[in-house]
Amino acid sequence: MGFGDLKAPSGLKVLNDFLSDRSYIEGHVPSQADVAVFEAITAPPPTNLCHALRWFNHIKSYQSQKNSLPGVKKPLGQYGPAAVGDSTAAVTQKAAAAAADDDDDDVDLFGSDEEEDAEAARLKEARVAAYAAKKANKPTLIAKSSILLDVKPWDDETDMAKLEECVRSIQMEGLVWGQSKLVPVGYGIKKLQINCVVEDDKVGTDILEEHISAFEDFVQSMDVAAFNKI
Repeated sequence: MGFGDLKAPSGLKVLNDFLSDRSYIEGHVPSQADVAVFEAITAPPPTNLCHALRWFNHIKSYQSQKNSLPGVKKPLGQYGPAAVGDSTAAVTQKAAAAAADDDDDDVDLFGSDEEEDAEAARLKEARVAAYAAKKANKPTLIAKSSILLDVKPWDDETDMAKLEECVRSIQMEGLVWGQSKLVPVGYGIKKLQINCVVEDDKVGTDILEEHISAFEDFVQSMDVAAFNKI
């Protein structure tokens, strides 16, 4: 169940695969789930496990405020691939309990006027329908930007294919990676020039720089070459 032994390569490999399409252990923000898994790891994951390393470096930056992160820390075995089914089962159980509570609420212990209850229900449904119609007709504008990044390696011996793989391993809500190319900068060194589209209220250049610079075995620095609102 879960990730297994996170002090062993096998456990870190499971963690890396689990984070290949996730930014966090649970949900879309750092939480006590991330703290629990982070504390089970004794050293940063190796660079070939780029998803796990990206996550590790990101959660490490929250260690000074880890106690204020949301959620309740659970046993380590409840997190990971096998825990997905457990979470689904828990949600199902909660839904069943809520339905049972609703059934209990339907029992009128005080003999309330049924006609008044029916009228109140009709008014509530009418208000909900009116609100839904108003919301559906209101256009939602999502501000986006196109950003061109220059990612510079340490030297001409840096594995640029691995560098790009690490950069593209950064996945978060509101971020879409685009085309890339290698651009010569001199002395046989090439930089990675890569485009991405971001939702402005979810992803900023400071977050991108923090995540990309975390791959310090490959990345010397990151600069914004172009920034355009869409």
